[in-house]
Amino acid sequence: MHELSFATWLIHISSVIEWIYAIFVINRISKNKNYTVFFWLSIAMIPNLIGAMCAITWHIYDNQDVLYGLVTLQGIFTFIGNSTLALASFLIFKKEETYE
Repeated sequence: MHELSFATWLIHISSVIEWIYAIFVINRISKNKNYTVFFWLSIAMIPNLIGAMCAITWHIYDNQDVLYGLVTLQGIFTFIGNSTLALASFLIFKKEETYE
């Protein structure tokens, strides 16, 4: 794990923990306030989390060429995650229009 500095590792790990916490908080809000559309937002966040796990796993093993497929997976999951987050945001926006 010598490829990244301690500060970089700290940022990587804290970002993943923060993302996991945000998923749980948004899910809790969806249950307590009965905003079912926010449940789908929390689900839409999961592919980005998987992508982050791919990146961290690759860094844990010192960016070995054998595991370079994790970089491709990270890119794929980031694309899927960004797409699902855009869709969830659009659905929240459309649902908000019905409240006015």
